[in-house]
Amino acid sequence: MNYISTRGAGIGERHTFSDILLGGLAKDGGLYLPNEYPKVSADELARWRALPYADLAFEILRKFSDDIPDEDLRELTRRTYTAQVYCNVRDEENAAQITPLKTLGVEGGTPLSLLELSNGPTLAFKDMAMQLLGNLFEYTLAKHGQTLNILGATSGDTGSAAEYAMRGKKGIRVFMLSPHKKMSAFQTAQMYSLQDPNIFNIAIEGVFDDCQDIVKAVSNDHAFKAQQKIGTVNSINWARVVAQVVYYFKGYFAATKSNDERVSFTVPSGNFGNVCAGHIARMMGLPVEKLVVATNENDVLDEFFRTGIYRVRKSSETYHTSSPSMDISKASNFERFVFDLLGRDPKRVLQLFRDVEEKGGFDLQASGDFARAQEFGFVSGRSSHDDRVDTIRDVFEQYDTMIDTHTADGVKVAREHLQAGIPMIVLETAQPIKFGETIREALEREPERPAAFSGIEDLPQRFEVLANDAERVKEFVAERTR
Repeated sequence: MNYISTRGAGIGERHTFSDILLGGLAKDGGLYLPNEYPKVSADELARWRALPYADLAFEILRKFSDDIPDEDLRELTRRTYTAQVYCNVRDEENAAQITPLKTLGVEGGTPLSLLELSNGPTLAFKDMAMQLLGNLFEYTLAKHGQTLNILGATSGDTGSAAEYAMRGKKGIRVFMLSPHKKMSAFQTAQMYSLQDPNIFNIAIEGVFDDCQDIVKAVSNDHAFKAQQKIGTVNSINWARVVAQVVYYFKGYFAATKSNDERVSFTVPSGNFGNVCAGHIARMMGLPVEKLVVATNENDVLDEFFRTGIYRVRKSSETYHTSSPSMDISKASNFERFVFDLLGRDPKRVLQLFRDVEEKGGFDLQASGDFARAQEFGFVSGRSSHDDRVDTIRDVFEQYDTMIDTHTADGVKVAREHLQAGIPMIVLETAQPIKFGETIREALEREPERPAAFSGIEDLPQRFEVLANDAERVKEFVAERTR
């Protein structure tokens, strides 16, 4: 398996999984992808159907990481995906499944289900990949006698998932940027209450896109990146994305009885990383009918899949919503899909994303490329605050199930794309406690809270507020790594 950049770097060179694991962006500012997607045979699909989650993860990940010995990779996945780590299940009988499938009901002749992805330490789907990433980082660093300073950006869930995965890991420091006063109280407490000496929380005076732009700016300063040994855990990191491919296969197996059936997935999406993993699963051969992209009021992705126009919003045009982890107007992982959409032409990808920086976007409708998007199974929809409240209330009243605001965006949009006889799986993104204010508005009751998180908002918090300035962030990092 060789890896190349969406913008051309690495073509004709050799880059292994371990080579790109710690680095984040490619040297030309692009994102790494395999030179071709590995295919899954009918025999493999049949054999994988009965595997426990950890062993399914091993089988899928080994197709992308042939430089890691099988015995080491199997040990890593079995250490990561345990009922003890993913213990925050609503139904204890399903703990061993890691990602249990909960069928809500049949609507319009279509089974509608939730794939529970938020049973990990921080109650969000980001744990599914981040716990593995923490173990992969520690394994790789120890093997080569190296250290790593992780610089990341979060709109709410990535930060806490990364910090809980990396806390106490040897040779690793985490510097996590988040938008000042724009996360929920629970999300803020999860991150800022950590007192581990290798964790540094930085509240940026701006929105998530500003945080993400700083991470990219630092990554593109190659001298600083090398000197400070900077890596990333955002979904621009390939290992994050490929780890998420696993639960698409697991969800498919749970929703079907044979590999002749097809399913659709609806994915609440802001940065395109989660649904990009679904795209990769489909390219590998998983029988996926539709990949439904669900956005909130920050509907950059919905606009693209409806019109072919990708139009990045300014910070002042980015809404602060009740599904804040999707308050993103510049979807970093979208470049990976555009690379495939354009027939893997790095020159065209480079030009388009130069247009994003210089003109604020691009239009693929006139070129005819946009017509191919549906060939990849993509459709989309948009949700508002009122939609979220109505959906949370409806799902609770109909199915006695409490869902968070982002999952509500997913259910609302999923219902617009149901096809009779084809199961629709909505990827649950977080547990309701993380967004208590909207749950109280919708249901007039407190959200369910796992016992381990009792009183977390009252704990002391440790963080620094910095201006929206990449140079100031670099100074902060350098001061703490001397």
